[in-house]
Amino acid sequence: MMRSKLGPTLFGIYLLLYGGFVLLAAFSPDAMDLPIAGVNLAVWYGFALIVSAIVLAVLYGMFAPSDPGDASTAAAAAATTSADETAAEGQS
Repeated sequence: MMRSKLGPTLFGIYLLLYGGFVLLAAFSPDAMDLPIAGVNLAVWYGFALIVSAIVLAVLYGMFAPSDPGDASTAAAAAATTSADETAAEGQS
């Protein structure tokens, strides 16, 4: 999948997860106090959001490799070329 499609897709997934957290907290705050293994649902949901953000970032890193035409790659190449030219001018 291209980077231009993958980023918004993963963002949409996280937005749904986070939106669920916000909506649950706003419209059913008592549900957030539900204990699960001695810890309330709000804490579990918060940990799940953190873990899901890390998982989505890893997925993005795995499936959206850098393109040769990527802006950061082009900027790095331009900086290296510029530094090489400067060094060559200093030697002459």
